[in-house]
Amino acid sequence: MADSSTRVALVPGGPHPYFAAWELAGKDAAKDFGLGAADYKVPQKWELSLQNQMLESLVTQGYNAFLVFPGDPVGTVAIADELAATGAPVMALAGCLKDPSQAVFCMGTDTGNSAYLGTQELLKVLPKGAKIAHFTGFLVDPNTQLRIDAVEKAASEGGAEVVQVIADIDAPEPAEEKINAYLAAHAGDVDGIITTAWVPAVVASNALRKIGDKRIKMVGIDHDEVVLGAIKDGYVHGTMLQNPYGQGYLGSYAADRLRSGCTVKDDAPFKSIALTDKFIDSGTVFAGADAVDNYVSSMQNITKEIFDGFEDTYLNCG
Repeated sequence: MADSSTRVALVPGGPHPYFAAWELAGKDAAKDFGLGAADYKVPQKWELSLQNQMLESLVTQGYNAFLVFPGDPVGTVAIADELAATGAPVMALAGCLKDPSQAVFCMGTDTGNSAYLGTQELLKVLPKGAKIAHFTGFLVDPNTQLRIDAVEKAASEGGAEVVQVIADIDAPEPAEEKINAYLAAHAGDVDGIITTAWVPAVVASNALRKIGDKRIKMVGIDHDEVVLGAIKDGYVHGTMLQNPYGQGYLGSYAADRLRSGCTVKDDAPFKSIALTDKFIDSGTVFAGADAVDNYVSSMQNITKEIFDGFEDTYLNCG
């Protein structure tokens, strides 16, 4: 079935632990579908120009399908359109390009929904009228504002108050500095913490372990070992898993099908989100203490569910 001349490049906006699962997903997809390659290529740092240069150079190296986390939802459109003009399928993964673009679709976490559900899980273990702090990612990431709005919405619906939002801390230094300073001054003033970016989840998990009294309840995000360990030991209530593995695996599969002559259905049931009308949700699930040991199988199950219906749902393969 596979066209082994398909060479997929999976390119994040820069180094970040979230994307590590793309590497394994690419390897598995290459093996399962007989692809020529599905390689994980990371720009040295988070600069749009570096990502653009890398993408241009990958074209000359013979890559002919691109799965890209947009360094900028508007700024990356031009390079995506340039890649598509070479005949390569281009998909936005984990973050979307702003319509109109030549991206076939965007597949990622419905980040607003995930933050909303995570806040609801947190509220279940908090008293009425609870005070919540929200630690989140970079404001240049379009997902961050969606997360801030969703946490605020869930909190106000649940009769809780978001007393502090700290953003721009999805890197070790600012996260350590800001979160530890905030908790040193205000740990007594908050009942709950929601974190909606990888590094803040890790740093806040460690901070709550240090405080040690388990009074403050927290819901994190992603599957860092520190977060999973803190959940097991009762310092963190749970985490909202995302599915980067599924994004890379399904994206590589779809790229190959599109290069083999399939087209996207006109009536494909895409979701509409703020940036695009061509969104596919790669899945999210809450994992508490009872589920943390099985997080990999949780994600593989979600991936399998999406995969089983993917071609029928989204593609015409004649």
